[in-house]
Amino acid sequence: MRLKRSSGILLHPTSLPGRFGIGDFGGEAYRFVDWLAAAGQAYWQIMPFGPTGYGDSPYSAFSAFAGNTNLVSPEKLVESGLLDGPDLDETPDLPAERVEYGKVIEYKRGLLEKAFKNFTRKLREDEGLRNDYAGFEGFANGWLDDWALFAALKDEYKGQPWNTWSPGLARRDQTAVEAARQSFSERVEAHKFAQYVFFQQWLKLKRYANERGVRVVGDMPIFVAHNSSDVWSKPDLFKLREDGSPSVVAGVPPDAFSATGQLWGNPIYDWERMRGDGFAWWVSRVRETLKIVDVVRLDHFRGFAAYWEVPAEHETAEHGRWVDAPGREVFNAMKGALGEELPIVAEDLGTITPDVHTLRDEFQFPGMRVLQFAFGGDPHDTHLPHEYVRNTVAYTGTHDNDTVVGWFRQRSREDAPEGERRERELCLKYLGTDGAEINWDFIRAAQGSVAVLAVAQLQDVLGLGAEARMNTPASTKGNWHWRYTHGALTDELAHRLREVTHIYGRLG
Repeated sequence: MRLKRSSGILLHPTSLPGRFGIGDFGGEAYRFVDWLAAAGQAYWQIMPFGPTGYGDSPYSAFSAFAGNTNLVSPEKLVESGLLDGPDLDETPDLPAERVEYGKVIEYKRGLLEKAFKNFTRKLREDEGLRNDYAGFEGFANGWLDDWALFAALKDEYKGQPWNTWSPGLARRDQTAVEAARQSFSERVEAHKFAQYVFFQQWLKLKRYANERGVRVVGDMPIFVAHNSSDVWSKPDLFKLREDGSPSVVAGVPPDAFSATGQLWGNPIYDWERMRGDGFAWWVSRVRETLKIVDVVRLDHFRGFAAYWEVPAEHETAEHGRWVDAPGREVFNAMKGALGEELPIVAEDLGTITPDVHTLRDEFQFPGMRVLQFAFGGDPHDTHLPHEYVRNTVAYTGTHDNDTVVGWFRQRSREDAPEGERRERELCLKYLGTDGAEINWDFIRAAQGSVAVLAVAQLQDVLGLGAEARMNTPASTKGNWHWRYTHGALTDELAHRLREVTHIYGRLG
């Protein structure tokens, strides 16, 4: 994939401001796009869009294809005639600076149920609406039926894993599945409707962004959750036991984030089965994702060369093993179906071996560099800007990092470990700064590098501290909650970012 020298901002839509407890595809999202354009930014990077479950992580979703309907804008539902203005008058008391997912989920579910009732009435009366809905069903034909039934059954079974459902449904016995489709038909249709409004709203917003010169970088986790419609509907594509539970699970070995590694718990693909149909599931997954974003960041790219496999009964990821993966075959199948230049960015962080670089470079995927990782003392560290190559995406930090200000403050404490204090001193010397505006020092370093694309977290543009951190790996509490407040994105801030972008030749 060939990118033009440019820059962008990393911000998940949940972090947008607004009065409904969570960022959504409403007016604030359009204002954010306008601000990006004014600031000279060519890319908006988001996190995965899937419906989230326990822990609220977008990297552990109930579907690799369906959307998180908590992002549906109530105001846009009013504009489209599916809700009335007074329906929004009873908004619960929700904080402005963080997402309280439990309250948000309950509130949004109630609004969508009301909108669905209005939709079913309008559908009988409005031929244009029927045609539009039929178009969506065609758009989502490959996954919508499975998702809607899975979601309806998940409601029925109070969120319990699918392999604990009645045996006929857990094993997708055709008679049991068809009976459930009939018994829960209204609930199934409600879930289809929720996806319809999600994609309708998002695609309008994406088109608005594209028309203003802003492209969207999506994010695709390599693995999917066990309790997902993907594994339930296609269990033969995963390494499962007879009872449907995973026999082995994914993770990463011990690293800087965790002394015992990270045990993600996702089931492992049965790559041999996938090879049998030319990796059709992967081709479909990327094709569907590229309907809604312009570029895909493949999370944990190294797993396409080799992945860390852990027996499912283990409590940590310490005693797993590396297993080779058929990444070259997978990407060749994608090229054959989707075109020679795949718009993919490889997240090549972590434990990286030469075969990962070889795979990345063979398909000309840009890799990633993160400035926060650069100051360990090695003058040839690949995360130092003078070591970057052009086909690279440079980040001030990712969603798994602290904010730049938080990172710097941690290393400025009197009781900070010696290694962290050394990082701080090297950072100051390397950047030639006193650290008074360390966030802008990082932004300038990334923008001034040879990397074809430079991306900053919005938190770093705003100069926020650790309170605005999005995620701490290997932790289960306090993640994915941060939101910026209305009015934070000023004209002055846009002008300052645009000026830096112009100086380093990244304006379109």
